[in-house]
Amino acid sequence: MRKIVIAGNWKMYKTQADAVAFLQGFMPHLNDIADDREVVLCVPFTALVGMSQSLHGSLIRLGAQNVHWETAGAYTGEVAAPMLTELGVRYVIVGHSERRQYFGETDETVNLRLKAAQTAGLTPILCVGETKQQRDTGETESVIFSQLENALNGIDQTNLVVAYEPIWAIGTGDTCESAEANRVVGLMRAQLTNPDVPIQYGGSVKPDNVDEIMQQPEIDGALVGGASLQPNSFARIVNFSARR
Repeated sequence: MRKIVIAGNWKMYKTQADAVAFLQGFMPHLNDIADDREVVLCVPFTALVGMSQSLHGSLIRLGAQNVHWETAGAYTGEVAAPMLTELGVRYVIVGHSERRQYFGETDETVNLRLKAAQTAGLTPILCVGETKQQRDTGETESVIFSQLENALNGIDQTNLVVAYEPIWAIGTGDTCESAEANRVVGLMRAQLTNPDVPIQYGGSVKPDNVDEIMQQPEIDGALVGGASLQPNSFARIVNFSARR
């Protein structure tokens, strides 16, 4: 059975004090969380130490937002996998569209980061998705298939999560129709050698649409941006109504 993974991506939000305040409001909502889902918080690097201490022994897994392909070196501003595992980090986002758009991430560097994460025992969350222009010109499938093929070269698909994040839906309030997201995710699954890889949907996931999204048979979770910043809204998402 495929695992359900609900991950919050805080991006460049929240100080350490903000993170503590979030947990105070969020943790009480986890008492009734279903056993069939894993909850992950991917927080800024500065919050990892405090979050690791606060989450120890809890149901929440700690995630980072990036990892370099070398274990050490002259790479100013980057973070190595051993630095993450030392803090109890379990997951790491790789290849998010914002990293590709603003920081020159390529399919090649995404592949290298995936390998480094897995070598260190981290579970990478690989992000793929198309732009509005690519969707409008009928390139959705070819773009995503190319991203998957290049990123997953030499990758262990037994330790992997994939997130379908249509770029045009990230932070815009425009959510891909759930049936269409399910169709694309199903096509993505057919490209994998391991059909049990959890595939999330990401792109303006909110409390009022998560139930419909999670009723789709191919979708195994969500990568949540803005709605993961508020304790109540993220609690509603992780406690979505029973799926399918």
